[in-house]
Amino acid sequence: MPVLNESRHLADSVAMVLDQDWPGELELVLALGPSSDATDEIAARLSAADPRVRTVPNPSGRTPEGLNAAIAASTGEIVARVDAHAEIPRDYLRDAVAVLEETGADNVGGIMDAVGVSALERAIACAMKSPLGVGGSRFHVGGTAGESDTVYLGVFRREALERVGGYDPHFARAQDWEMNHRIRTTGGRVWFTPDLVVTYRPRSSLSTLADQYFNYGRWRRVVARLHPGTANSRYLAPPTMVVGTVAATLVGLAWRPAWLVPVGYAAGVTLGGWAISKGEDPAVRVRVPVAIATMHWSWGLGFITSPSHLSAGLSTTD
Repeated sequence: MPVLNESRHLADSVAMVLDQDWPGELELVLALGPSSDATDEIAARLSAADPRVRTVPNPSGRTPEGLNAAIAASTGEIVARVDAHAEIPRDYLRDAVAVLEETGADNVGGIMDAVGVSALERAIACAMKSPLGVGGSRFHVGGTAGESDTVYLGVFRREALERVGGYDPHFARAQDWEMNHRIRTTGGRVWFTPDLVVTYRPRSSLSTLADQYFNYGRWRRVVARLHPGTANSRYLAPPTMVVGTVAATLVGLAWRPAWLVPVGYAAGVTLGGWAISKGEDPAVRVRVPVAIATMHWSWGLGFITSPSHLSAGLSTTD
């Protein structure tokens, strides 16, 4: 578990891991970044209270380096990635290992079930669980079990992690997708199952949501440079929308019919957001279109403006 400024959720997340009904031995390694809140004190208390919990330093605070440090300090043949702001069900490990054994896969993951508390968080959760907001990724919207490009979190065979050298520390974001790609290109299988459902707590403000999706788009562009041919239509849709909408808006200054493009986008997001939030409170429903648009535009702008220096030192592998 990579941990940085997670004083609000850490104790609950650790408790959920330790309460797993896994019949064998279990260890939890917390990779502690340079937190500015009480995270380190809480981690120390949790470690002192249960010998199954250990900590390792992650001076950079970056996720891939924290994951690699925790994996290196662990000993199990099966390695499960968990996050401090995610909530795994009690049967998560048992079910995931069963799927590993049944399928022969190297990595198994399930559904990232976004669940919010405030009106905005619930609106973001609606957007994150709809193809309108995030495309058709099965780990967001669900689907049938089977091989997948990537999955949420992941329960791995250690031998697979060692085969590909773990997470690439170059990738501040998109490190999961990039490593799963290497697992697949070295003969491994990544398996999605809808039976694994993990509760995910979305961002609590539009600014943090925008930052999250801007960096998703930025780093997904780096993955596309490293692994040519992997940027499918789902990833290209947001930057295409941004370019098309901006261009049509500018053209509309001289030729007004072009404004039908941005007006059509706004109408589509508004009506679509209203449709996918059916059953939610009005305070939630009116925020869903804003959440969707924030995700689209932030991802698209991040992808378009991704600087080439982020790919410096990387060599293509496809």
